[in-house]
Amino acid sequence: MFILNIVLAKTTFFQVASGTLYVSLVIIILFLIYKRILMNINRKEPSQKLYCELIFLENDLAKGMVEFYFTNLEKKEIRFEILNKEYETVQLLSEEEFEAGQHIVRFDSTSVANGNYFYQLKTDNQQTMRKMVVNN
Repeated sequence: MFILNIVLAKTTFFQVASGTLYVSLVIIILFLIYKRILMNINRKEPSQKLYCELIFLENDLAKGMVEFYFTNLEKKEIRFEILNKEYETVQLLSEEEFEAGQHIVRFDSTSVANGNYFYQLKTDNQQTMRKMVVNN
């Protein structure tokens, strides 16, 4: 009877150990599959045609007439504006449909007081903002 209990205890221990190893192996495999799926999702980058590229000013310090450069790869309705530090529109520079290509929008910085401002390019699917300091 004592020997039978030892054999049953050993069998139960080995069953528990093998079950634990089996469950651990399944969890590791599921984790690796999940990681692979995430890697494939992250590789799919959005089409560059959908977005405009707003070029940084050469110098964050704006003085006098300032030119803002941006490019778009397809015809698109674009709103270009100057915002104050509370992100309120100070001046609307342009709101029109631009053909594909490179564009310049001009801003006379003497029309606003010295201080920190943002210039913003906005489309139906994008909002890009950069900081500038007006010091006339």
